[in-house]
Amino acid sequence: MYRMIYILKMIYSEHYSRGDSTMVKKSKSGSFIRKPEIELHRIAHYTFFVGLLIAIVTGMFRDLLPPEVLVTTLVFLGFVVGLFNLTAKETTPFLIAAIALMLAGIVNLGLIPGVGLYLRSILSNMVVFVVPGAIIVGMKAIWKLASS
Repeated sequence: MYRMIYILKMIYSEHYSRGDSTMVKKSKSGSFIRKPEIELHRIAHYTFFVGLLIAIVTGMFRDLLPPEVLVTTLVFLGFVVGLFNLTAKETTPFLIAAIALMLAGIVNLGLIPGVGLYLRSILSNMVVFVVPGAIIVGMKAIWKLASS
């Protein structure tokens, strides 16, 4: 009994001294395990990779999804990335990369024989994915400049 209290005190003090957001929960076997809470930043991080993967795969296989579903999905994922994934120091590089992607989307890559249509589709999908995030991040940056 005293040993269990000692273990609980050690876990409790370690948990709060580090500032973790993990919960200590007793499992069915009687041992203590840590159950991490889902972090919003981590979900948005995975959303970014899912959005890029969808943009690339649907650019290569253009008939995989109807255009309305594809654009809606990419726009929604772009908003999630823009709202939750970027920190203050990532704002400027993200906006510069978004501008570069939008300008690259103007180029008619369809003229390249063989792979041009695929490159154009992939780039168009990436632009659709990044633009909502760029709008959100740009509005955050303007809000921060106006409030300071």
